[in-house]
Amino acid sequence: MSSPHDFDFFHGAWAVVNRRRTDFLDPYGSWEEFPGTSRCRPLFDGAANIDEIDLPHLGAKGATLRLFDRGTEQWSLHWAASRTGTLFPPVIGQFEGGRGEFYGDDTHDGKDVRVRFVWSDISSAGARWEQAFSVDHGETWVTNWTMDFTRPCGTP
Repeated sequence: MSSPHDFDFFHGAWAVVNRRRTDFLDPYGSWEEFPGTSRCRPLFDGAANIDEIDLPHLGAKGATLRLFDRGTEQWSLHWAASRTGTLFPPVIGQFEGGRGEFYGDDTHDGKDVRVRFVWSDISSAGARWEQAFSVDHGETWVTNWTMDFTRPCGTP
């Protein structure tokens, strides 16, 4: 079951290896890989946090606000992008067995998409995040972005 401390592992600085599809909806499309850096800090005694990721390859930054709802015991993850200055619709979900799955609805290139974020391979030294879109209400998914997080050298 999820708790207000599910994202405690993520606090601090990270080096990030990004892999993303050049076309988010094409399951056979090509991938590009590029580095980034991220820093996360806790809020509300751990029941919330905010991170900023710097993506120099894209000339952009992003931020995620994560909030734990004590009533539902679920997290809502809210992404904002520096390029557009907009807050995207949240994905909502929870952790079970060391894996977090979060779902929401959005649009991409004018198409309605179901969005899935997955957090996995979590440890004090690393974690993996992936994003997938579905255009058939979750019947099939196209993973279109992954981030592998590691602690920068010299960071506990």
